[in-house]
Amino acid sequence: MAPKKNQQQEMVQVDRTERPSSPFWRSRSSNSSRQPSGKSTKVIGASYSHADMLMFDSLSLGSNSGSRPRTPPTSSTRQAQTPPSERTSFQSPERRPHPTYTSSTLSNNGWDVLGDSDGEGEEEDLVYDDDEDEFGLPSLASMRRKRSIRNKNVKGHQVNYPTLSHTTSAPASSSGLDHVRSNSFDIAEERNPLSYPSARKGDGKILRPQYKDILRDPANSLHLIGHPSLPANSTPKQTEAHSTRISRINKFKRILQSSSVSLPDLRAAAWSGIPEEVRAITWQLLLGHLPTNSERRVTTLERKRKEYLDAVRTAFNGASTGRNGSSIGAANHTPGRGRGLDEAVWHQVSIDVPRTNPHIPLYAFEATQRSLERILYVWAVRHPASGYVQGINDLATPFFQVFLGTYITDLNVESGMDPGQLPRPVLDAVEADTFWCLTKLLDGIQDNYIVAQPGIHRQVTALRDLTTRIDAGLAKHFEDEHVEYMQFSFRWMNCLLMRELSIKNVIRMWDTYMAEENGFSQFHLYVCAAFLVKWSEQLMKMGFQEILMFLQALPTRDWTEKDIELLLSEAFIWQSLFRGSRAHLKTADSRVPMGSLGPAG
Repeated sequence: MAPKKNQQQEMVQVDRTERPSSPFWRSRSSNSSRQPSGKSTKVIGASYSHADMLMFDSLSLGSNSGSRPRTPPTSSTRQAQTPPSERTSFQSPERRPHPTYTSSTLSNNGWDVLGDSDGEGEEEDLVYDDDEDEFGLPSLASMRRKRSIRNKNVKGHQVNYPTLSHTTSAPASSSGLDHVRSNSFDIAEERNPLSYPSARKGDGKILRPQYKDILRDPANSLHLIGHPSLPANSTPKQTEAHSTRISRINKFKRILQSSSVSLPDLRAAAWSGIPEEVRAITWQLLLGHLPTNSERRVTTLERKRKEYLDAVRTAFNGASTGRNGSSIGAANHTPGRGRGLDEAVWHQVSIDVPRTNPHIPLYAFEATQRSLERILYVWAVRHPASGYVQGINDLATPFFQVFLGTYITDLNVESGMDPGQLPRPVLDAVEADTFWCLTKLLDGIQDNYIVAQPGIHRQVTALRDLTTRIDAGLAKHFEDEHVEYMQFSFRWMNCLLMRELSIKNVIRMWDTYMAEENGFSQFHLYVCAAFLVKWSEQLMKMGFQEILMFLQALPTRDWTEKDIELLLSEAFIWQSLFRGSRAHLKTADSRVPMGSLGPAG
């Protein structure tokens, strides 16, 4: 095989009418073009659409349109293809630090501040040579440059950062502090601050006046639940729905306000859905984040939130002080390592966070992204057996969204809500509660994320066997078309269907998962089986390529809560029939041990 030609690839700006501003795209001036005139230089960037990856011939990839662009391998003898003179006019965009970037309990320098910026050390940045990650998303290695070239180009260049008052209207006690830019040049440092939406003071949702009481004990929010009156011209159907809703809320309040919450009663009530007014505290109780004894609730919350903030300080500022607490001088640091971060983990986290739920305005705000970065990084360094794996970023978002709504009068926080405008203790509490609940969830599916991900492989094989028993015709059609279940269901198991459903529908689905004793590890399998069989009629008419394209972009955009409840009901039927069964799930070529899908219910 002929060696591949090393070709410099660069992200270019697409039509702004079709793609919003993103930190992964930047404009390239006409005088810096490296391709001959008349030839296309368009490169396809990061995208959540997996269907178009099956049709590479339709993509415009320059003169070599017949082959996909690959990142050239790193070599010590590799020569830079771009002369330094071509980049002497490079101007870094203004860096606008966010006033609430760090916790109030952290040091005033911020947890991402590098104690050393003198450019010592000749280590190369992490370069990822693979074209794609495990989800087929394009590599971002082409956006990164070697430090030696960057240092040569920006040597002596002084960047004047604006003060915090120029970037936000939210109050901040540390408005006089400027963040020092590190020399790591990871994607988080390269992020264009202009891509963040800005919110004027007074815009957005209204903070509950009683937020301090809710911070102390989430049960205090139960006293604030109001029931809006129905219009005089309401139909009987609307009146009945309103009455049913009030009855359900009151049922949850009776359970939650007891001195010792009964988890069996709470699970039974939660299976059919949790009213959004009581969802946050119910989730925290079902996951074990809050104790069932109300007398221990306040002290437990204080201890866990402090432990998380201490973990953040340790993770991000650990390299800034010596063992005896003394400050370590700048000479002891190497460029890119001064923050004491695990650069491989931080690299992947900082790539995934900006593309988390890009269609929801809440996740475009810098305060949201900073919180997610801290949550994911701290979780990864505290769980070295698995570390950070793509997809975990999605699993944190339902918790963050639900817990954030507890402190806002309008529970719909997906739009019009900049968390950076909230008081710092509120955002700290939301962040800490999200971290601990995410930890509880992942503890039950840990083998999905360790080396080789054996848990996912077992679930995919079990899904194949279960589909064979539920819909033999569909299973036979997949076999005839040589469709492997791993090709489409890996993401279903890894991300718990979060890429297939809206986050509101996922939140409703998680109500039932938490009500089940092993909802995320076992019941999810039956939900995936019901989800696959639901499309059986359409899939039976398709060939190999059509099947994969259809399953990677399922038409669930218009699904409502009723559709989710129907899916959960079907999954419950399959679980009742097949869980713990020794015969029904054993096929001729099955490699799943008998009874591996859980004990009989």
